[in-house]
Amino acid sequence: MNEIAIDADLIEGLDTTMEIGICPLRDTVVYPQMPQLLTATRIHSIRATEAAIAKDGLVGLFAQRDPETEEPGVDDLYHVGTLGKVHREWRLPDGSLRLIIQGLARISLDEMLGRRPYITARVSKLEETGDLQSTDIQAMSRNVAEQFDAIVKMTSHLPDELQIMVVNINHAGRLADFVAANLNLQLEEHQRVLELVEMDKRLQYLTELLAREVEILQVGTRIQSQVQEKMDKSQREFFLREQLKHIQQELNGSDPQTADLEELQGKIEAAAMPEEAREAAERELGRLEQMMPGAPEYSVSRTYLDWLVELPWAISTEDHLDLKQAGRILEEDHYGLDKVKERILEYLAVRRLRQEMKGPILCFVGPPGVGKTSLGRSIARALGREFCRISLGGVHDEAEIRGHRRTYIGSLPGRIIQGLRKAGSNNPVFMLDEIDKVGADFRGDPAAALLEVLDPEQNFSFSDHYLDVPFDLSRVMFITTGNMLEPVPPALRDRMEEIALPGYTQEEKVQIARRHLLPRQMQEHGLETRQLDLKPTAMDRLINDYTREAGLRNLERQLGTICRKVARRYVEGNRRKTLISGKRLEEYLGSALFHSETAGRKAEVGVATGLAATAAGGEILFIEATRMKGDQKLILTGQLGEVMQESAQAALSYMRTHADDLQIDADEFARSDIHLHVPAGAMPKEGPSAGIALATALVSLFTSRPVRADVAITGEITLRGRVLPVGGIRDKVMAAQRSGISTVILPAKNEKDLQDVPAQIRKLMTFELVDLFDDVLAVVLTGTRRRGTGRGQRPGADRHSATKSTPRPRQVRRLSASGCRSLPAESAAGTVRPREE
Repeated sequence: MNEIAIDADLIEGLDTTMEIGICPLRDTVVYPQMPQLLTATRIHSIRATEAAIAKDGLVGLFAQRDPETEEPGVDDLYHVGTLGKVHREWRLPDGSLRLIIQGLARISLDEMLGRRPYITARVSKLEETGDLQSTDIQAMSRNVAEQFDAIVKMTSHLPDELQIMVVNINHAGRLADFVAANLNLQLEEHQRVLELVEMDKRLQYLTELLAREVEILQVGTRIQSQVQEKMDKSQREFFLREQLKHIQQELNGSDPQTADLEELQGKIEAAAMPEEAREAAERELGRLEQMMPGAPEYSVSRTYLDWLVELPWAISTEDHLDLKQAGRILEEDHYGLDKVKERILEYLAVRRLRQEMKGPILCFVGPPGVGKTSLGRSIARALGREFCRISLGGVHDEAEIRGHRRTYIGSLPGRIIQGLRKAGSNNPVFMLDEIDKVGADFRGDPAAALLEVLDPEQNFSFSDHYLDVPFDLSRVMFITTGNMLEPVPPALRDRMEEIALPGYTQEEKVQIARRHLLPRQMQEHGLETRQLDLKPTAMDRLINDYTREAGLRNLERQLGTICRKVARRYVEGNRRKTLISGKRLEEYLGSALFHSETAGRKAEVGVATGLAATAAGGEILFIEATRMKGDQKLILTGQLGEVMQESAQAALSYMRTHADDLQIDADEFARSDIHLHVPAGAMPKEGPSAGIALATALVSLFTSRPVRADVAITGEITLRGRVLPVGGIRDKVMAAQRSGISTVILPAKNEKDLQDVPAQIRKLMTFELVDLFDDVLAVVLTGTRRRGTGRGQRPGADRHSATKSTPRPRQVRRLSASGCRSLPAESAAGTVRPREE
């Protein structure tokens, strides 16, 4: 392209002012007297070029300030450009134009005339100024030529022919343009050369640029010669990086590594770390400055610093201390759960009186589906805090809590620190879900690592193995959840405030389903209230016959099934509102899944109904006893745990000891094998609370007296015949009520636990409070019973009558040897006994 002849007559004949089309240029500048290969890709540039070719070939070439602008305006272009003439053009397959354009003269952009169909503007020709015969200009011209000659010799990408071409240029202005066009300069530097119409200023500026380029090349050559002596083939990559770093340092005053370290220094100062953490960060930053970016330790230290500066050391959210608003939010999200809501409002009240206080450690315990996890989100919303949740189910590695040390490849902080980084504040509501599912193996015990996390007296200086500096967790509100706390180590349980979330009653389930579950399922399935109406009878039957559970998951699942079937009918053309009553429920859900265990059941010999509290809520147990000829063997089946087996042994020993009182022939024991079985044999069973139920089944078996089918029994038995208190009363009573049981026998010392049973359940049932096993037999066994001496009987006590009528409903009756006294069910007071089974 350098062979294109310069059209001097055309240049001399150009008007001082003209109106031409404009081609905006990206990242390039065209100099006068210089040919240039360009590609026009934008439609307005293509149209301007085609219009110029059709006329006189003249087009204005102006560089864009921002190369990303698609349709530049007058303020987006530099106001000094070049008038060019199109010498040749090719149409490329993609529709763009390849052009050879020769620069003619410098022009200034005076006024933009239009932007459609291409940019047109009024431009003025700029004349060069300066005396070509001036000694200064001639001296600077020679200096420019010599410097450019040196650059050509020092580089390999510039052809040697340029040296000859420079020697043959006699015009100082053209020499400067030619040299600048062949240098690798920034766009702003090219534009500055173009804008300098004074030849002496242009040569002076170009001399400075050439001096810089020569110095950069000399630095590169010096570095290359120094490194070349020490490097071999395996060090070539190091050499290239070192050379690039020094070149960029000469160009920009700094290299990327230095800029990165400066940015880290700024983040360390802005993070407001404690003194110990800041010292660790500064120390690590100093080590990082001494490393090469390619070193293996570099990425390890860099990642460590990233964790330190991104943790919320001093970032916290402001608590919403409006008790009324918090109470309203909790009521909106959850129905019932009064104890939990009261505890949260108490925390807010104390927080309002005393700003600096340690976060409580709450532990929500209850069966699945009662809303433990969702309650944590509601608490965070009521407090105005961030919410973070991690699941501990199946965690066996202590490093999941405390993190891995940095000596391991791929090490990371523990889940606590990761959660805080994700939350972005140092006082979130942090939920540790399923804490009872934590396990221990050869990698350590995560529960032991949680001792420091959940201790308000220690967690202000929690140390993660990865960070190795203390982090203050005292402002975090930790909430743990679990189905049962027996697997949790006692030391860890001692650090938590246990709050029981028992199963829901029938009325609570109805309210929750109406307020929350049904509207949510209808919304998820695209239904509106005008399309579905679930009658109260249908809701009651749905809860009783299809979703017998302590929580609400199955209930919501069945509501989703109903909504899907209604949605299908609606799409198929049934546009009328669907009314679902209790009788029509089978059309949508099929036959009932559950039936009353006691419905139609009659009193049987050797079968007693017990109660159990499990992780999924309360359940009833049918304890069966039978005997056959043998030699005094006791057979226990049904996956009974060690404690439950001992209860069976104690029950048998009591019966044999009091055989005379019970009118049992002692020789029958010697001639019989006894088999006790608790159905649902695939489910493990454990605990002492089935003691009196096991004893009742044995006494019924050997006395041939049937056990009432509408009575459920719970309590521990001793060898002296005393009935000891047990736990889980609320869950057991609710399980009995769901199963159709009308009377429940409880240890007398559990009377205070009846306060936790909902009032509507207490009104529907009768509770017999007993101290001695004889009192149990007086209630549950039907038929005539002979009077005996009763070794376990209290001195001077009278026996009950031979027959026992069904107790009057809605009463709590305390049975004693001196008679009975009745108390209103609502009078039972106290809290749930923390005894676990």
